[in-house]
Amino acid sequence: MHKWSDEHEMLRTAMKDFIAKEIVPVRDELEHGDLPPYDILRRLYSTFGMDEMARTNFRRRLEAEADVGDDIRETGGGGPDAGYTLVPIIELCRHCPGMVTAMGVSVGLTAAAISSKGTVAQKKRWVEDLLTLEKIGAWAITEPGSGSDAFGSMLSTARRDGNEYILNGSKTFITNGPYADTIVFICKLDEGNEPSERKVLSFVLDKGMPGLTQSKPLRKMGMHSSPTGELFLADVRVGTDRLIGETENPEGGGRSGAKSTFQQERSGVAAMALGIIEQCLELSVEYAKERVQFGKRIGDFQLIQQKLANMELARMNVQNLVFRTIELTAAGESMTLAEASAMKLYSAQAATNVALDAVQVHGGNGYMAEFHVEQLARDAKVLQIYAGTDEIQTVAIARDLLG
Repeated sequence: MHKWSDEHEMLRTAMKDFIAKEIVPVRDELEHGDLPPYDILRRLYSTFGMDEMARTNFRRRLEAEADVGDDIRETGGGGPDAGYTLVPIIELCRHCPGMVTAMGVSVGLTAAAISSKGTVAQKKRWVEDLLTLEKIGAWAITEPGSGSDAFGSMLSTARRDGNEYILNGSKTFITNGPYADTIVFICKLDEGNEPSERKVLSFVLDKGMPGLTQSKPLRKMGMHSSPTGELFLADVRVGTDRLIGETENPEGGGRSGAKSTFQQERSGVAAMALGIIEQCLELSVEYAKERVQFGKRIGDFQLIQQKLANMELARMNVQNLVFRTIELTAAGESMTLAEASAMKLYSAQAATNVALDAVQVHGGNGYMAEFHVEQLARDAKVLQIYAGTDEIQTVAIARDLLG
């Protein structure tokens, strides 16, 4: 793939119109954390028929799965055109990258965690509402003391009590945590053994369950249009119907489900980075043409030209990574964890560098909230942290190379 198709460009134009009408006028409210993004995202889904498409595809897939009694997986060619998913992500990230994070965690990570390992009954119960944004989802793995060592330092536990489980623990940095209706809670089975030897299990929780507390949104550096919070569980009692897969021994183990979710999350960062890069480049070129210093427009100075040229290099490289994602999906293939990590590592660094250069091109104005590059610089930084830090991506790539 060497360029966007006419259909992709038509979708892009429609997305730009929607964003100009529905998002730009309220961007300050979203940026200040005064306006949760979910109603706007639901209007987006409704406007483009994404909710009905998700519902139809989910029901068709579920019927096929019920017929064969097992999971249906894509093999060979003929996969969907991922461009129709990635173009909206790119355009949203030009203005409010946090909205993509909020949307992706709900319709992507949370729904995928249940779809990949859950029973047919569990998928019927929770997945459709997540895919259509009728319900908001959260995927809870990070804990105050864990961070990059998500499994090794995990302290949240599930303890058997007859035919039920009692869950305890806390989670932090949870996207959608304050408002989530459906939560995938990842913990370890406490059988009196050492924490390092415990099985990893995933449970589905609903807002309002006794013992479950969802914090108010946390204050943070950027991505303010994506509410982030903490979860606290104190003796939350659940049945096996909430244990994903309804088994303590899922295929590949509980860790494999979380790792496949990491892979999906990492591969999506490139599209987010591309939106940030494109917007920063566009704003910087426009500013470099208009801003005059020492009797010349600043775009005529070689150092400014170098920054703009580097931004364009980053745009081309990240766009090519996005194109590769589209091609692999169309071929019914997916990246390895190491490939997804490499793409995430490069894209996140590129977006952060471009955004900081955009601030520099704008000078003092770039440091002011009135100029959009200020927000994008703050938003871009988290791409190097969530879904695995740059350092963790480096380890994943190196381990794969070394075998």
